[in-house]
Amino acid sequence: MRIVENYSHLNGYESLKVHKKQILDEIKNIIKNINANNFKTKISKEKTMKGKNLFNPVEINKAFKEAFYKKGWKESRYAYCVTTDEEDVKNTQNLSLLEQKEYFKNKNKKIIPSYNQTDFVKDKVAVEVQFGKYAFVAYDLFVKHMLFYTGGVINVGVEILPMKEMQKEMSSGVAYYEGEVYNLMRQGRTSPPVPLLIIGIAH
Repeated sequence: MRIVENYSHLNGYESLKVHKKQILDEIKNIIKNINANNFKTKISKEKTMKGKNLFNPVEINKAFKEAFYKKGWKESRYAYCVTTDEEDVKNTQNLSLLEQKEYFKNKNKKIIPSYNQTDFVKDKVAVEVQFGKYAFVAYDLFVKHMLFYTGGVINVGVEILPMKEMQKEMSSGVAYYEGEVYNLMRQGRTSPPVPLLIIGIAH
């Protein structure tokens, strides 16, 4: 596959290029070494594309997973306690799950444990490969990457998305690079408050 475009949010790309060049090169090489045409195996049942061979997102994701894991990237979970009290959020966001539980126990408040999971983390960089619906990308950018960043698990989040030219050969509803970068730009320069690199890929 080929990288068509990059979008750097809060100097995400610059941070990787200067401080994590090996990691950045590794991500680029993983993308380059995956042949998407091997995964054009989904037969469309949609009226507008009935019978057409489409890219299979499940199989593409599986190929990325195998490639990243071979290079030592690992799944990571960030566990935390949920609260609607703003003061409690500030007081607990940098604590371990055990410390958070103890904090709420001492305040006689209900403990609601939760977690977020990201597939690929290495050397304080998280990568999400997203061939899913639009809502999943927003969740990655504004919830997942931000939680891992504020929790000290990562310094930069990377989101890999299909370009529109590739998305047109997938089932309807799949998010695409141009649309998601546009949405990110509309949020303003500092939202979300986490350095990100958005990578647009095509076959």
